[in-house]
Amino acid sequence: MLRIIIRSVCLCVCVAVSSVVVTACGGGAPGAAAYAPPYRQPGSGSGSSKIQHVVLIVQENRTFNDLFATFPNAIGTTVGKMRKKGKTVSVNLTEQNLESTKTLDHVYSGYLTAYRNGNMDAFNLIRFQTNGKLEGTQPYQYVNPNQIQPYWTMASSYGLADEMFQTQGSGSFVAHQDLIRGGTAIDSSDSLIDDPTSNAAWGCGSPPGTKTSLITTSLKYLTAQGPFPCTTKFPSSGSYPTLQDVLDAKSVSWKYYTPSAGKGSVGALWNAFLVISAVYNNQNEFKAHISSPETNIFGDITGGTLPAMSWVIPDAQNSDHPGYSSQDTGPSWVASVVNAVGQSPYWNSTAVIVVWDDWGGFYDPVQPPSLDNQGGPGFRVPMIVISPYVPQNEISNTVYEFGSIIRFIEDTFSLGRLGTTDGSSTSMSDMLNFSQSPRQFQNIPSSFSRSYFLRQKPSGLPVDTE
Repeated sequence: MLRIIIRSVCLCVCVAVSSVVVTACGGGAPGAAAYAPPYRQPGSGSGSSKIQHVVLIVQENRTFNDLFATFPNAIGTTVGKMRKKGKTVSVNLTEQNLESTKTLDHVYSGYLTAYRNGNMDAFNLIRFQTNGKLEGTQPYQYVNPNQIQPYWTMASSYGLADEMFQTQGSGSFVAHQDLIRGGTAIDSSDSLIDDPTSNAAWGCGSPPGTKTSLITTSLKYLTAQGPFPCTTKFPSSGSYPTLQDVLDAKSVSWKYYTPSAGKGSVGALWNAFLVISAVYNNQNEFKAHISSPETNIFGDITGGTLPAMSWVIPDAQNSDHPGYSSQDTGPSWVASVVNAVGQSPYWNSTAVIVVWDDWGGFYDPVQPPSLDNQGGPGFRVPMIVISPYVPQNEISNTVYEFGSIIRFIEDTFSLGRLGTTDGSSTSMSDMLNFSQSPRQFQNIPSSFSRSYFLRQKPSGLPVDTE
């Protein structure tokens, strides 16, 4: 049954939607059948509700419309708006495969161009950083649903949020920071924005002389005028708390599953905790909480040692990031993690959240909520919530941002507030119905199974360069 959560929200488009409900597909590829290892019983989590474990899977660089333009009863479109000779005109979006050879611009300047004072019609006027040429119609596309069937199956079997907005209108560096703390303010006025000047590490292991860029509360952009990307170099000591601080303070177990976690490695670009000196420069903390490779999560699930809070960061080739893979392995990667949880004793006590970190330069028709003074909110990104307490085919129209995820984690484990966007965001807890009996897990068919990813050679690719 379709259940739509509706809250008061002003949308800039009215899109007709189908009444057809997508159902989970059956069959699946060889190797996609249920996996039944000799599970140990999981240890107790630290949650204060029926949820004892939160698994946050972070994929890369897609707007909501790029993945769910035609999803039934969600707000999406196949006709966009662009500026041509000073006028706003319609443009048909092209259906594309998930794998793409070109990365689009998705830094703050590109966001402002596309946003165009809330008109959402100038994505064609964004310029590539590499050569300064106009991107033209390239942002105006959406992914063929057949390429991302596992995502559609998850959304139809569980819950899809179609009003999740990226915290800042920027790229992956700040987006991953937002997903461990809800914002990037480092003192009373300035927030980190865009990428550090060196792409070597994105953290405390960056080369000497690396600078961050800042945005002030008056929205003045300070190019390369920020501190070295390590909290020991931030101007106000103790001014940058993350979930690490409050999780550790309450003795709540956590891990950050990430590829190439070695300090200074190219794969570390998506490891948000490499900015946090208390993790990076504390050998015991790093060893206890940074788990590499990311496939270690499978062993922790089957071994009964899944922590209460998990972040799951993909190898670049499984990330949905444009330009990194010749196969659409991202949906299968996510499905393999979801299936591992769903087929384990952890299922009845877990919420799996799948979110895409930033807009990736792709078109989206929905204007963000009222802009704040920290460079956001950014454009819509997808969020899928999988849990035994999520009603089937739930579509939430509640306005969320990444602080909504942080708030849910804080409330689940009674952590208190970090004081970032967690305080001003609506918790995404309204996607779960704790009055219902826990639902039986519905397996997510996919083209590549868990065993494929356990055998897969790490790509060693830099996970983002802009």
